[in-house]
Amino acid sequence: MGSKGLRVVVGMLALCFAVLMAHAQEKIKVSGLITTRTGETIIVRTNERGVVTVVLDDDTKVQQPRGLIGIRKRSMSAAVLIPGLKVSVDGTSQDATHILAKSITFDRNDLQTAEMIQAGLTPTEEKVATNQQNIASNAQDIKASQKDIATNQQNIAANQQATAANQAAIDANAVETSKRFSALSEYDTKGQLDVRFASGSAKISTEDQAALKKLAEDAVKQTGYIIQVKGFADSSGNAAMNQKLSMERAQNVIAFLIQDCNVPVRHVIAPGAMGEAAPVASNETAAGRAENRRVEVKVLLNRGISGS
Repeated sequence: MGSKGLRVVVGMLALCFAVLMAHAQEKIKVSGLITTRTGETIIVRTNERGVVTVVLDDDTKVQQPRGLIGIRKRSMSAAVLIPGLKVSVDGTSQDATHILAKSITFDRNDLQTAEMIQAGLTPTEEKVATNQQNIASNAQDIKASQKDIATNQQNIAANQQATAANQAAIDANAVETSKRFSALSEYDTKGQLDVRFASGSAKISTEDQAALKKLAEDAVKQTGYIIQVKGFADSSGNAAMNQKLSMERAQNVIAFLIQDCNVPVRHVIAPGAMGEAAPVASNETAAGRAENRRVEVKVLLNRGISGS
């Protein structure tokens, strides 16, 4: 073969290689629901391609559209990518089922829905408690003034209907919570720590800071780990204040893990604020209330990765 023929063959090979590379780097966009989360990947169920694995790296942008038409976008932490969140992924196709994400966008309302489910049912429980207080107040009015019995009975009936409606909402949320987070049953707990707090405080003690550092050191040795953080409060004070306090405690723990323990943001799930819900001890004693003022920290590893 002459030199001219050799150059033709080399040129054709180069062209084929370029076409293959272009195909490998094919741009792709999919939308769907996050079903599973690991540190480096999220599993998304889509209508277009079925179940796909979305790979995250340090260049992946997580954004929330702003304004009426969504041209402006707000940069967010990868911690918000929790199971149950609807997302739109722009990236490049690595193969038939894997996408390297360039950007991930989501709607604010969808995030609020996912966070409310993760945070528990405390807001709805507060409404039920309010309606129950109204019922008790109406009953006292009946005893105080016989002439207002008919009016108060109507108010009681209305409050009972509202209570029933809120109870139905609680039951519905419980079912939805089970559906949204059924994927968490696919995870093994590789580390767990309860961080305790003083009454009304969100400050992490020196002892618990040391324990969190040890937990983080063990976690980063795992492949594809995620860290779940949930904050709790005792029943002292009102429910709204305790809801806020439980969130502050969870956020402080996450900030310590990221800033002082060098845990990458994409390995942390957005915090859950549980308020007074799910006490581990009685709130009738000082010792029990101390047990309930806590943040639960769990290091989770998908069983598919751990080989369980």
